[in-house]
Amino acid sequence: MNTGSPLIFKRLAVVTCLLLIVLLFTMFLGLSMGSSSSGLQAVFQSLSGKGQENHLLHTIIWRIRFPRVLLAALVGAALSLGGLVFQALLRNPLAEPYILGISGGSAIGAIIGILMGFSRMPGVGLMAFAGSIATLGLILAMSSGQTILTRDALLLSGVMVNAFCASVIMFLVSLTQDARLHNIIFWLMGDLSTADIRQVGILAGALLPCFVLLFWFSNPMNLLLLGKEMAQTMGVNIKALSVILLVTTSFMVSATVSNVGLLGFVGLVMPHLLRLVLGSDHRVLVPACILGGGAYMVLCDLLARMLPQQGEMPVGIITAMIGAPLFVYLLKRGNR
Repeated sequence: MNTGSPLIFKRLAVVTCLLLIVLLFTMFLGLSMGSSSSGLQAVFQSLSGKGQENHLLHTIIWRIRFPRVLLAALVGAALSLGGLVFQALLRNPLAEPYILGISGGSAIGAIIGILMGFSRMPGVGLMAFAGSIATLGLILAMSSGQTILTRDALLLSGVMVNAFCASVIMFLVSLTQDARLHNIIFWLMGDLSTADIRQVGILAGALLPCFVLLFWFSNPMNLLLLGKEMAQTMGVNIKALSVILLVTTSFMVSATVSNVGLLGFVGLVMPHLLRLVLGSDHRVLVPACILGGGAYMVLCDLLARMLPQQGEMPVGIITAMIGAPLFVYLLKRGNR
């Protein structure tokens, strides 16, 4: 990782501080709002340890909302960063884990793990990772195997594999005849309601090293944007870098899918928005996607909790409603 000139370092510090403030503010909103509305002031007093002690409010905030907000931030960060990496590798703004089928492959592995009775960690997580790697291998094989960076062939192969994964998922769900069916269907649409602090800690331990590694390779990702030949002449080992980025991203995606299910288009929305605002320097975009993606997912989860008059909806519905129109817009603009 090379932060380059002091100007880049200053810009990185400013962007990181601003987005960190945005993330903390959205997390405060996530802790403050829900079916049990207690007011922002009461929540702030509970968080700061001031005011009268309210055991019910304390339990709601720290045992129910706090793990869920942290989980949403981690998942949003991982999926947004995953989308950024795929877009850098393919030099295509339409690329992201859900569209390419990596999320679908992870879901197949996770469902098989659930049906086999494995625990969420590490059993279901390892099965999801195996599914994502198998899907990635299939996509690379379908894209003729000429190069990992074949742009259109890899994207088209991913779309086809994603459709195939969806049919396999429905087939596996149809084989399930017991009470697990409802849980699997709800989980497939993106479910953050089962978050607990232990689960969040395990996921954070798995994702944080990936974040550091991808930030370390942020400057080589900049060189990938110049084209394969130019990057090679500047000392980038294209094959090794591509394998590292693809495996790391697949691991992040599988870790999130095994915990919260399928969340589509998160890796499309935030990288595209941040690239419009901040430019294409991955030394800035990587931490921006981590913080901005986390804030975005916290807000989506808040909408999923607040919009229904009773109960809540899967957060994947919110992300799809926002991301699908953006995908159509980018696809239409790219064909002009």
